[in-house]
Amino acid sequence: MPSPITKKGYDALKAELDRLRKVERPQVIEAIAEARSHGDLSENAEYDAAKERQGFIESRIAEIETKLADARVVEIAGRTSDTVVFGATVSVIEQETRSKRQYTLVGQDEADMKFNRISIQSPVGRALIGKRVGDFVEVTTPAKMVEYEVVEIRFEEL
Repeated sequence: MPSPITKKGYDALKAELDRLRKVERPQVIEAIAEARSHGDLSENAEYDAAKERQGFIESRIAEIETKLADARVVEIAGRTSDTVVFGATVSVIEQETRSKRQYTLVGQDEADMKFNRISIQSPVGRALIGKRVGDFVEVTTPAKMVEYEVVEIRFEEL
């Protein structure tokens, strides 16, 4: 099943893949060759570290290639909807504290709480999908049940 992703998120994954292939992979191959030139590999910490790094890089390349193959880019700019959907920026009021919060619903690889971007697979994201302004949602957190009121839905470029 295709995974939704913003254009910005897709471009970021492509840039990381490009960097891994063109910069990191050649650097680690060079580091392995350098470590090999030191002789005995059985007690060669540089060689072990470089091989471990190589494994990580190759694993990450494969992971990104799979994500890009499964990705479905969703255009956000100019979009409108009466309901919360992927890419929406949603303002909510937490009912107990009356504090206002804002979340942008994005794909799992784009989620970043520093920028209030939450995954559509997160508990809050799942609860908000399909809701309208004025709707209430309940979200179970590890600490307690939280109730939010949806007060605004908009779409903005990320």
